[in-house]
Amino acid sequence: MIKTISAAATALLLTGVAAPALAQVQDWSGPYIGVYGGATQTNDQEDERLGFDRNLDGRYGDTVSTAAGANAFSPGSCDGSPNGVVPSAGCDSDAKGAEGGVRAGYDFQFGSFVVGAVAEYSGFTGAEDSVTSYSTTPASYTFERKLDNLAAIRGRIGYAWGPALIYGTGGYARGDIANQFYTSNTANSFTPRGDDDKADGYQAGGGVEYMLAPNLSVTGEYIYTSLEPSEYIVRVGAGTAPATNPFILPPNTTGTDMIRSNGRFGLHAVRIGMNYRF
Repeated sequence: MIKTISAAATALLLTGVAAPALAQVQDWSGPYIGVYGGATQTNDQEDERLGFDRNLDGRYGDTVSTAAGANAFSPGSCDGSPNGVVPSAGCDSDAKGAEGGVRAGYDFQFGSFVVGAVAEYSGFTGAEDSVTSYSTTPASYTFERKLDNLAAIRGRIGYAWGPALIYGTGGYARGDIANQFYTSNTANSFTPRGDDDKADGYQAGGGVEYMLAPNLSVTGEYIYTSLEPSEYIVRVGAGTAPATNPFILPPNTTGTDMIRSNGRFGLHAVRIGMNYRF
């Protein structure tokens, strides 16, 4: 009798419990397309400043000195855009931005493990990174760069757990960055070299994808992007400034090259999205 009840209970477990559980196993293999959006924040370097090349030898460790030998940029620098011509006025930090984009990918499943690749294209608003330095004139000098759009191709590896896929991702990224320079100095001339720019780099991150229906899933993920634009240099010339101007003092009266010390553009992004699977 006990054996009969035990056998019946085992059969009930197999048919009434195990079968629905097995029915929930998701097959992630195949192609998909999707959309996503989220919030972004640039990875500012708090100690960033401007670098100067007084003798135009391509090295930016020179000091711009006054005729009396004092450091003309002794007031220092700040992260962001200036509120005035002196550091005490403060700087506005780079604002948080937004991102939206489309993606297409393909996954292969091996047991509980899933590997695949995904291609994405993103557009941005507010993804900017600025730095300001101050001279004793007083005057402010600001370098600003904005990320307009971004394309990426990444690999993806994950672990399937019921209707959820937990994954890590990383790969190549390429973006369009617009550079701008502005200053309160109206005496010298300022000539930029290296305007809008293509920048190469990488992306890395991770997230969770959850299956809402056989062909529809929702995603939540964090992605970090690091891009390396080519150098954006501003040549400071005489303009209407006198010969005692720090930028054109002898022995080099041609002028001074300026550049920002941080050559990389970093961006944090938190996204949500939806994928349709075929």
